[in-house]
Parts: sequence; structure tokens; C-alpha cells
Amino acid sequence: MAADTAVVWFRRDLRVHDNEALLEAADAEEVVPVYAFDPREYGEREFGGDDSFRFEKTGPHRARFRRESVADLRERLRERDSDLVVRHDTPERVVPAVAKVLDADEVHFGTLPIPEEMGVENTVRKRLRGLNVTPRRHWTHTLYHLNDLPVEYTEISDTYTSFRKTVENRASVREPLPEPDLPAAPVGAIGAGSIPTPEDLGVEEVEHDDRAVLRFEGGESAGIERLDRYLFAEDRLREYKETRNGLLGQGFSSKLSPWLNEGCLSPRRVRREVKRYERERVANDSTYWLLFELIWRDFFQFQFAKHGGDFFRRGGIRGRDDVHWREDDEGFRRWADGETGVPFVDAAMRELNATGYQSNRARQNAASFLANNLRIDWRRGAAYFETQLVDYDPASNYGNWAYIAGVGNDSRDRYFNILKQARKYDGDGEYVKHWIPELSDVPPGTVHEPWTMSEQRQAEHGVQLGIDYPEPMIDLEESYRKLR
Repeated sequence: MAADTAVVWFRRDLRVHDNEALLEAADAEEVVPVYAFDPREYGEREFGGDDSFRFEKTGPHRARFRRESVADLRERLRERDSDLVVRHDTPERVVPAVAKVLDADEVHFGTLPIPEEMGVENTVRKRLRGLNVTPRRHWTHTLYHLNDLPVEYTEISDTYTSFRKTVENRASVREPLPEPDLPAAPVGAIGAGSIPTPEDLGVEEVEHDDRAVLRFEGGESAGIERLDRYLFAEDRLREYKETRNGLLGQGFSSKLSPWLNEGCLSPRRVRREVKRYERERVANDSTYWLLFELIWRDFFQFQFAKHGGDFFRRGGIRGRDDVHWREDDEGFRRWADGETGVPFVDAAMRELNATGYQSNRARQNAASFLANNLRIDWRRGAAYFETQLVDYDPASNYGNWAYIAGVGNDSRDRYFNILKQARKYDGDGEYVKHWIPELSDVPPGTVHEPWTMSEQRQAEHGVQLGIDYPEPMIDLEESYRKLR
């Protein structure tokens, strides 16, 4: 029997397509979509646990993207004669309050595996039951559905390759769900509300930086447009595996992660479009590799479902206590500001600060430098990425940082040789010079290690180390010797 009134609580699933929570709710006589801007997601907070520290939860780049995504969702719902109730308050207060005023029978929502998000969800569910409202959870965030895993999520392998082979051989991906026909949304009784301004959220409003690889515009509409542009309009997918380690330009990789992580794009829709591309254009290693990356994303989602808060411990899921992590506020500041004196790392951090984005290659090297070369608590770096990244996803971010720091899903040492990486992926120094203009006249063979220039050569190339650009804060080779 269909409910009279259903509420849909949107979280990180800001889309109309392939959204089980919205589709199931649409059977009701009335459906009211709701989104809550949780004040706890903005401003400074304690990391928590042993050896805690303070950090900013959500920075300006992701706050902008999220506000745009919510605005786009509201517009898409209004085009379907529905609406979106928006509030600036905790979901534990907003969702039960809306359900109570509307005398709702059910509240539908996507469930998420991160302990913090799960804690919010559990409180909402408890309060709904106290109002005699039925909470209905749906799994909406991954390529493979939780219920379709060949084994219980608590039994999945902690090694990616084993996990990938298991799901590829013994599971299947569901087809994307259709967009629902939505009934009336009686929001007049409670008011639709306005989307908070950056000032309301306590974040800075930032302008687009013309040096950025892409202007990441939030919302389902922009996500669908980006997917079509990358696959079909520009026909980039056929060379993805060869170009994915690029550093400059919008076309070297799909750059779908911001829309996937806020739920503006369904991973199943991405897969469907990849399969269509393979039918209509070409199927090769590159087309498979994009699906390979989506399975990586799934891997960390299910790993967090399995291990929970252990991923946020300094010793990680492996409980390592044999690494001496340093407390070095000045060293951390130099890393975060892009002032380490190691150009490849500094370019990556300056790009992150200015745009909220880094390529995967840049992220790995920047993370490895902090966690391995400096041996500064890796969680501080992961938390800084949480602040800055426009495409921050808790599982992918902390899972990858733990992996590189040697406390996550791989027992091997995962440190990167920064100079070798720089020469391989930025041989002409174009990326470094793009973000560090003070090195723009330094020749390609030297730009990644300017400290090798004599004072005379520095003068010839218009840069004086220690004045125009920092001296390196450590001896890289010596730091590697300590890791061996």
C-alpha cells in the first residue's frame, strides 16, 4: 500500500536519475524532497581520537560546488512540478521536523558507510521512529550494489586486485533506475527555504582561477554534460589509459569525480555510457580502464563499510605503531602553502589551493612527500585535502592517503621518488612553470631541482633561491635512505 506522504532526504545523492530513494518515494500520494546544510560540515573542528588536531571541514571550493549542486537539484525537481525544501541546520533536527509537520508516513534516504555519516543517519532514524515515521534506507552510491557482492561486505578482501577480480567474475552491475514521475510536493505549508550563502556557511567565496584545468560547475546537469563531452563530443575515452597521468588541460582524464562524490552522477550511469561508447565507437584498454577506476572507488566505499573508523587512526587499519610520525607545524605549513622548495610538490599544492583540484599523479606525489619524506602525521595531510578538494570523498581520500602512508590496504612501501616522477610526467617542466611562475625561465633539465644551480646560473635564469623561491626544506635523497 502506497504511503500518503513521503519525504526524501537527499544527502550525497544530488540527482534525479538512478536514485532509488527518490524512485521508491514516488509511489506516495505526495513527495517532499529535503536537503539540510549541516553546520557541522563547515568551519573548524577537532579531528578526534588520539593525537587530535584542528582543521577546517569544508573549504570554499567544495562549498561552492555543493551549493551549485543543490540549486541544480532544486531546479530539476521544479521542472518536474516538485520542489526541494532546503534548511541550514542539522539533519537530525530538519528531517524529523519536516516529517512531523507534513504528517509523513515514510522518509527515504541513501545510506553511506562513513562512521560520521552513519552516526547522523542512526540519530535521524531513531527520532523518526519516535514520531511513528518509517525510515527507509537505500544503497545509492556505488557501482556494485551492496546486496550484490559475492560475499558479505565484512568478508571482502583488503586487497584491491582480489576484490576487483571477485566482483568482475561473480557479480553484475544493475542497470540505472529510471527518473520517476513525481507527485505533488506540498512545500507551501513549511516553505521551501533558501540556499545558504557562503557567508552563512562561514566559508570564503572564491573566484574561478583561469589557470585551472576546468571550471567544475556543481549539479546533475553539469555532470551529465561533462560525461557526454568527455566520451562523445570530444571522443577522449579511447585514449584515457595513455593520457590519464596528464597534469594540464581538461581532456587528459574524465574529471567526473566531483559529480560522483556529491552524487550528481550515478556510477551506474557512467558505466552505461561507457558501454554505449564501446558499442558505437571503440572498446579497448582505455574504455575498460575508466570502469577499473570506478571499481577502485567501490573498493574504498566497501572497505569503510568493513573497517569503519579504523581508517581514521594514525596506525590505520593495520594498527601500525612502528612509524615515528613527527609533529612539525612549520613543515606542515610549508607543504600546505606550496613552499617546500621541491617544485613538483609545490606546483601540486598551489594548484590545489587555487582551484580545489589536482590530478591523481599530483595527489600521490604531494601525499607521499608529506607522509614519507617529511614523516608528518599523514592524517593532517588527508584532512587538508578534505578541506580543499572540490571532489573530496571520505573513503577515497582517507583510503588513498592511508595506502600511501603505509597504514592502509597494501603492506608494501608506497613512497614515490618525487624527482623521477617529475621527470617522467612533467619532463619539460610545463606543469611546474604553470603554477610556479618564478621558475618560468629555468631550463627543463633543471626546473625540478633548481637547488643544483650555482648562484651565477640562478641569476642567469632570473631566480634567487631563498628569495624568489625557497631552498628545499629537506635533502630528498637522505629522506629516501631513511625509508629503505
